[in-house]
Amino acid sequence: MLDFLYLNGWGAFVMVLLMAVPFAVVFTYVIHKKTVVDQGPAATLPDKISQIEIGWIALVLVVFVGVNLYSISYMPTARTANALASGQDIQQVDLTARSWSYEISNRTVKAGTPVRFSGKSADTMHGFAIYHPDGDVLFTMMLMPGLEGSTSIIHTFDEPGIYTIRCLEYCGLAHHAMRDQLTVVQNDG
Repeated sequence: MLDFLYLNGWGAFVMVLLMAVPFAVVFTYVIHKKTVVDQGPAATLPDKISQIEIGWIALVLVVFVGVNLYSISYMPTARTANALASGQDIQQVDLTARSWSYEISNRTVKAGTPVRFSGKSADTMHGFAIYHPDGDVLFTMMLMPGLEGSTSIIHTFDEPGIYTIRCLEYCGLAHHAMRDQLTVVQNDG
């Protein structure tokens, strides 16, 4: 229902506006009232002030907790856990990042079937980000050199297409050219 809030930058911008605009309106109202309309000391009883403060804090907590609870299903760790718990076969893609390319074991995967990406860095810090064909970032992993195990994440692609892979950690002079592609095909079975 509210997928757009969690799957692109405009959704994050809308959420910031939903949080900041009411605060700015109330802040402007209070400042205007105390500097122009009523410059004297407040006539509000201290008990009433604490009730108003408690109400505002409760509203902020409910909104904050609600947004965060709803967003849990969009977190890569939750999606990985759900894919593991589903019992589906998981496609495996192993990758090694090095200046300024990726060695990828399988560049073609099936839509609708979970894919485990396991990656390592051979030389320096690298990123592994997959972009949807429309340009949205689906997920990103940080690949650190010297780790004994691989960095791993499970993702399920919803639709076929050519997905772009980019390094999002500055890794040297040719960092901007560190790109690759992943082909997601229709799952026929």
